[in-house]
Amino acid sequence: MATGFPFSTGDVLSASAMNGLVAFTTTTQTADYTPVSADQYQTLVLMNKATAVNFTIPTNANVAYPVGTAITVLNIGAGVCTIKAVTSGTTTVNSAGATPAQPTLAQYKTAVCIKTATDTWYVVGGIA
Repeated sequence: MATGFPFSTGDVLSASAMNGLVAFTTTTQTADYTPVSADQYQTLVLMNKATAVNFTIPTNANVAYPVGTAITVLNIGAGVCTIKAVTSGTTTVNSAGATPAQPTLAQYKTAVCIKTATDTWYVVGGIA
């Protein structure tokens, strides 16, 4: 199986387990947030703060997400959400936003952070 699925060798795949793969799990963050390994598989991270908030991507040394990992971020708060690297000299964040290394999400905008190499991420979606 592909890396990131919530199954291990020898698991029996039940109908409920397979049907659960089509739904996102949500987690709501009301302060600056650095994703954890549990956020890598079909998790929608809701950023909900009235003022500016940061979604910071960790270095590979801190959280070794596999290449191809996609983390979805939705800003539901009134404050602008900035997506950036915890360590900008180590982790590279690329986007088509106004500042390629630190794209921002206005309220009700969403983006997907996609890992393409050891410490390289691309952010695509409703960024400014």
